[in-house]
Amino acid sequence: METSISVLCLVLVALMFVSPVPISGVPSFCDSTPYPETCKSAYLSNTEYTKFPISSKSDFLKWSLKHTLDQSYKSWKNAYSLGPKCRNPREKVAWNDCVQLYGLILEKLNKTVDPTSGCTSEDRQTWLSSTLTYIETCKDSFHDIGITDNVMPLVHDQELANLICNNLAVNNGFYPAPAYTNGFPNWISRRDRKLLQSASPTANVVVAQDGSGNFKTVSAAVASAPGSGRYTIHVKAGTYSENVQVSKKNIMLIGDGIGKTIITGSKSVGGGSTTFNSATVGITGDGFIARGITFRNTAGAAKHQAVALRSGSDLSVFYQCSFEGFQDTLYVLSNRQFYRECDISGTVDFIFGNAAVVIQNCNLYAHNTPTHTNTLTAQGRTDPNQNTGISIHQCTVAAASDYQSSVKTYLGRPWKEYSRTVFMKTVLGSLIQPAGWYPWSGDFALKTLYYGEFANTGPGSSTANRVKWGGVHSNMSPADASKFTVGGLLGGGSWISASGAPFIAGL
Repeated sequence: METSISVLCLVLVALMFVSPVPISGVPSFCDSTPYPETCKSAYLSNTEYTKFPISSKSDFLKWSLKHTLDQSYKSWKNAYSLGPKCRNPREKVAWNDCVQLYGLILEKLNKTVDPTSGCTSEDRQTWLSSTLTYIETCKDSFHDIGITDNVMPLVHDQELANLICNNLAVNNGFYPAPAYTNGFPNWISRRDRKLLQSASPTANVVVAQDGSGNFKTVSAAVASAPGSGRYTIHVKAGTYSENVQVSKKNIMLIGDGIGKTIITGSKSVGGGSTTFNSATVGITGDGFIARGITFRNTAGAAKHQAVALRSGSDLSVFYQCSFEGFQDTLYVLSNRQFYRECDISGTVDFIFGNAAVVIQNCNLYAHNTPTHTNTLTAQGRTDPNQNTGISIHQCTVAAASDYQSSVKTYLGRPWKEYSRTVFMKTVLGSLIQPAGWYPWSGDFALKTLYYGEFANTGPGSSTANRVKWGGVHSNMSPADASKFTVGGLLGGGSWISASGAPFIAGL
């Protein structure tokens, strides 16, 4: 008996030296995460931990990201395998969304662990934020078609979401405050600046309905892009009735101006689509740029969610464009986005999503609506460590020509638990209700949201009668407001400076 015990002790001692860090050490890192049990279970069940000498928080993050990537691949395979189980065409549409979204999760997580990607802690926080958004968006697609009983049981969904939340929390400690700069954030090349400024841009291909260009449809021109390097498409004046999907990177669409070059569609949730799939133009390829184009969805208010443009393009710019629709006009889905001198119109939640987005020097127009209630924004942050939010900076909010006095319009409402939206130095018309903000459902998110106002003007700007929710900041300080500028929210000093679109980095 004594011999057996001695042998067992020797084995245990040996095992302690095989591991690069005592098993009890890693759970101590796990204890600082939002979901420690998910973290500990992942570590103790993963034999690959021996490949990662975990002696620091940085080592722990590397291991955790690698494990999360492995889990995301399992989730993608599981999502893909469930296709044959979809019982009707609408379920198939939602399933297609999920397969695409889980593919995007894989893509972003791959970039976070790829040593050649040049990934900064800011990039990592952005891409992790987007992956969590994509999980939520998959669920939302099934909700759109009326399925809320977990008929799409993606086995690793909650586990994957928990792992991503843990990574967001850990990486947040490495995420410095973005630097401020004057001029443009420098994420676009000098050549792109010239293209944005040029009245007659030199393009790789031309789209023209009369046959005078290389293509007659925008979709055909996008398909012709090689997928590497900037590819500029001049879309001549005309109305292009098509649904365009842009998955390739570094596409630039140059139109002939708002109301002249128009891309239009009419998909909607009321018409059998999902919100994600209803977009007239849907963009997933990073580095997208557009100038002088109207993006339109004509489904109408009665068809509910009907997106004119959906963007998940990281480091994207929209300059002198318009976005026309009713409910859910502009879907700022994920990643870093900048809008300048654009017109955005709609009714319910007509700017929504979970990107880190600054909308600057733009016009926001509220239409008449059969619900008699408009909300300009519905921001979708689900985790307090996501570096996302909607910032409306130096814009004008006004009533569209069809607006009726019986309609009540609010700055926004909390779509998700940590919804975050600010209005800064913006002219708020008399259509804005004195309460300012509108609840989603009961007291949901009223304490966890962050809604701010800073130095707004106009008849709707008085904060005297704003709602008194815990998360409302009706009179932000300049220091707090600076966090939501292009320099603060987007880290803009590092990526727009060479763009041709004008730009204000600070307040």
